[in-house]
Amino acid sequence: MSDDACAQTLAFAESPVQLLNTLEWAHTTGPGGFTVVILPPHDPTSRGQLRRMAQLARDSGCRVLWREARGGALTPSRALAALAGPLRRARRLVIGDPFSHYLQVLLSMARDCDIVVVDDGTATMEFTAQLARGERLVRWHRPQARGPRAMLFAPVARRAVRRLTPAAGRSVEVFTVMPVQAMEGITVSANSFSWTRSRFGPPRLTGGADLVGTSLVETGVLHEDGYTAAVAALVREHGITRYFAHRKESGEKLRRLSREARVEIVRPDLPLELVARRGPIGSKILSFPSTVVHTLPHVLSDTDVEVVVCDVAESLFTERVTERASGFLATVTSTARGAHGLAPPRSAAPQ
Repeated sequence: MSDDACAQTLAFAESPVQLLNTLEWAHTTGPGGFTVVILPPHDPTSRGQLRRMAQLARDSGCRVLWREARGGALTPSRALAALAGPLRRARRLVIGDPFSHYLQVLLSMARDCDIVVVDDGTATMEFTAQLARGERLVRWHRPQARGPRAMLFAPVARRAVRRLTPAAGRSVEVFTVMPVQAMEGITVSANSFSWTRSRFGPPRLTGGADLVGTSLVETGVLHEDGYTAAVAALVREHGITRYFAHRKESGEKLRRLSREARVEIVRPDLPLELVARRGPIGSKILSFPSTVVHTLPHVLSDTDVEVVVCDVAESLFTERVTERASGFLATVTSTARGAHGLAPPRSAAPQ
């Protein structure tokens, strides 16, 4: 495949899930091959998963470039300079996290080309709602940024929002498994995880129960003590034997969960959707509000796995959590139950 052919579509991935959903988009609606630029974060778990996902992308016919874009003072500017040419040539950009400041800079540098946004988790729901309201893009669990740095970045953020807004000669597509707010001019395409199901599985079921971990403690949304107690209660009530850690969970917290909740900690080497599809996996999977309560019902649609979504008790939230943030988590839960018929656990976690 020539470089010119690959340059027609340029995809950026900062996380393993973004790259997985980019491959799902390509399998469903995209070209046979294109260039994927991986912009890895610092944490080793994410980097390891991205390296494994990169090989899957190569096996699927994509050209993959690994670009270190974070680090010292010169690293970001060098990476941006190297990407300037491909950005100017690209006729379509595929991105996974429109909230990322780095990707907003890349969008501001790009030509007036078509845009595809693929899922990077539940944040896609908030992205389409904010875009429809014409707001600056801010993650659901963070307050509006203020101060000199925010003021300096504001022109870049506004330009990125314009790039993400449909206009004459420029299409915008959202490829998602999430229930999103419709917006005039944006094409919403459903992600059914057909690539994942055709590539892997169906998995062998263990007959037991697994729990999906969350990084809501690390992001300051939940108290660690309360979360640990809630996990321990679920382990006792449902006979959970394995806890699949989120890639951003700290080692210290996971060791505490292993000790106090008496559960085996599993650090997945790929996104959980692929781990579940490859198996073995529990016959019941429990999760707090997160992306997987929307993705796993599709990934495991041809199996007898039961996916259960757990409510988050108000007492678990930290003082910094806004009404908007707690409402967003409640929406993740209610929409998953509405779309997939997911039930709450038969016993409630401690209040």
